[in-house]
This record gives sequence, structure tokens and C-alpha cells, in this order.
Amino acid sequence: MKYLQLSFLMLLLPLFSNCKKGGGNDPGSAAITPTNLVVAAVVATDNSGNVAFTASANNAATYDYDFGNGNYQTVPSGVVNYKYPVSGTYTVTVVAKSKGGQTLSKSVEVVVTISTAVLWSDEFNTDGAPDAAKWGYDLGTGDNGWGNSELEYYTSRADNVYISNGTLKIVLKKESYSGSAYTSARLLSRGKFSFKYGKLEIRAKLTSGGGTWPALWLLGDNFSTAGWPACGEIDMMEYKGNDVNKIFGTLHYPGHSGGGGVGSSLVIANAATEFHRYALDWSPASIKIMVDDVVFYTFANSSSTPFNQNFFVILNLAMGGTFGGAVDPGVSNAVMEIDYVRVTQ
Repeated sequence: MKYLQLSFLMLLLPLFSNCKKGGGNDPGSAAITPTNLVVAAVVATDNSGNVAFTASANNAATYDYDFGNGNYQTVPSGVVNYKYPVSGTYTVTVVAKSKGGQTLSKSVEVVVTISTAVLWSDEFNTDGAPDAAKWGYDLGTGDNGWGNSELEYYTSRADNVYISNGTLKIVLKKESYSGSAYTSARLLSRGKFSFKYGKLEIRAKLTSGGGTWPALWLLGDNFSTAGWPACGEIDMMEYKGNDVNKIFGTLHYPGHSGGGGVGSSLVIANAATEFHRYALDWSPASIKIMVDDVVFYTFANSSSTPFNQNFFVILNLAMGGTFGGAVDPGVSNAVMEIDYVRVTQ
């Protein structure tokens, strides 16, 4: 009897063995790809830039969002609210990922319109000295660590900077002053106002004369700690009297300092005799530099650059130096006029 029982068990053993081998067909142990991915986007009607996203898919454990502007986020639930900083049309891609790592993706397009508001401005409507609540000064020469072999001595005197008839005047004068052959002014909003992202527009009339070098530009708030070029520099407008009517837009950052800055130029008419609107449109995705709404340089911004922090504004008029070049000795006086400075977001 024992022999028969043993024989019967030996006959059943292969059956159990086959059942074990077949266990690999169990859906719970196989890699499963997500299916039926649905992505919905609801744009807020208050023009705030807020968009409510909902993603769902069968067999998905997490959802990776690419918001179409260089920003990404992993969302386990698939539900997320995101605020766009600037208006635009964005292609949003969602990747549904299973526990096993299999993926399924889908893209949707969202159109975001943001109501812009003036964040900060100076209209220069009050005669006299510039508003001390908005502007400070760099004083002295490039020996202070921020020069480019220029010839001027920067002051805050009324001889070099004042407001009259609705415009700010920055005046370059040929005169002997504290060891320099010229005087001028360099205003900056450092410690009083800075911003991250938005549009900066400055309406200005530039200078004439060989060696003159007016500039409208920005530096990162961390300039004193990080140093240059780690802090980043955005030259929204540079001009030299030796290259009439040619406007330069340039960015400097690590690997692109000095003459290695990246940018472009645009030739316009009457730069020294008429007012033009010089502007910067800045977002996490790009930096666009323009004159009278004509974009002549676009920089692809990303998290690897220093252009994702607060920057302050600088207005100055230099003479000679590495950019201004050869000086015409006949130039005794030059003026850059600024109608307004406006930052909108």
C-alpha cells in the first residue's frame, strides 16, 4: 500500500512542477505598460497664468510633467497646478510611468494669457536729481573693480545727471576731475529694486561722437558674493559712437565673459537723434532683446544659467575703453536722454 501511495505522489510531482513554471504568466509579475492616458488642462480665466492639469492612465504609478518652458515636475497623483510666469503657447508633455518603468506619453497645447502690470517704473517727470528711493550711483573710476579701461570719472553731481522737461539726462563732460579726463554718471537700482522675469522697457535717445559708450543693462543681485561673470550680466543695449546706429545686445555668464559674450546686433535709424524703445523680454525659457518691438537676439534660458534670479538695472554713459574704442578729442559734451524705465510682469 505504501508503494502505491508513493507511486501516486511521484505521478503528481511533475504536475506541481509544471504549475510552478507556469507561474510566470501571472499578470502581477509581468511588466505592464500604462494605457489610456488622458491629459486635461484648465486655464484660469483671471489671466493669472494658473493652469490646472489632470492626468490619468491605467497601470500608471507616477506622471512626469514637462510644462513646455524648461520646467519639470513628477506628480504621483497626476493632478497639479502650475503658474506660468509669462503669456505664451506651451506644449505640455506628460509621461505616465508604471511601477516597472514602462511609459506612455501624451502632449497637449495650452494658451496662456497673463495680464501685465507695471511692477516698477520711473517716468522722470520731476525736475532735479533722480529719485533717491529708486536710484543709487557707482562713483569713481574703473579702478573700483567694475571698469573696462574707460576714461571717465563717475559722479552724482547735477553737472552729470539731472531730470528736466520729462527726461533723465546723463551727461558726459570733457574736464579734468580727480585724475580723469572726463566725467559722467552711472545710476543703478541695486539695493532699491530688482526683479526676476518680465519685461524691461527703456525709451532713450543715445549719443554721438567717437568713443561715447551709452549702456542700458542688468546685473545679478548676487554680484557682491558670486562675483562676475557668475552673477550674470544682461546688456540690453550697448552703443558706441564709433559705430553709428548699430545696437548691441549681449549676455555674459561663466564661459562667456569679456569678448566671449553671446548676442547679436541691429542697425536702426537715428539712434543718436531720436528716441527708441529698447526692451528685454525675460522668462525661464528665453531672453529676448529688442528695439521698437523688433527682436534681434533670443537666448535659450535654462536652469544651468545664472539668469533665473533677481537682477538690478544700470544706466550709464562711458567714454572709450574696451568697447567704446578710439576717442574723438573734439567731443567735449555728450548726453544720453531717457524718457522712462518700466518693468512689467
